[in-house]
Amino acid sequence: MKIIAVLGSPRERGNSATVARRVVETAQAQGAQADLYLLNRMAIKGCQGCNMCKTKQDHCVVEDDLAPVLEAIRTADALVMASPVYFGEISGQLKGFFDRTYSFLNPDFSSRLVPGKKAVFILTQGQPDESFYTDVFPRYDHWLKVYGFTDTTLIRAPGVQEAGEVAQREAIMRQADAAARRLMS
Repeated sequence: MKIIAVLGSPRERGNSATVARRVVETAQAQGAQADLYLLNRMAIKGCQGCNMCKTKQDHCVVEDDLAPVLEAIRTADALVMASPVYFGEISGQLKGFFDRTYSFLNPDFSSRLVPGKKAVFILTQGQPDESFYTDVFPRYDHWLKVYGFTDTTLIRAPGVQEAGEVAQREAIMRQADAAARRLMS
């Protein structure tokens, strides 16, 4: 099992990163190979809207630190994405990454990825009310399904503010462990 984890928080030890690391570490303990990418540390450009990935190439032609990550996802079995919710949306870092996954689509919007991959989508938020931001995941889950991801899991952690605070939330950490086991099954 090969897992690619993409962390969209600007805080390396923030809550979404803490949950993602727990998923990855639990999966690694069960034999998974995992690569973890901290988007905030990387020199990344957003999608340039050039459509080269639809007209002349079968991949994103932007040459930056994200290019090898996108290539790694093509051969991975699973993808873990993690982000805090900022202003009702995923972080700018993760949104920029996700926009570049547009290159996973053929011109007819069929997927270039091998179907059957699994995904874990982690969202943390300072807002303690779980009814807030329930619209975020379905937008991205739609595209994951278009890409051929057949098993997607959402982990949400509302009401966490201080970096790493989520580690004390046993129910969330159990969800992370269960998500890792699901990836490995």
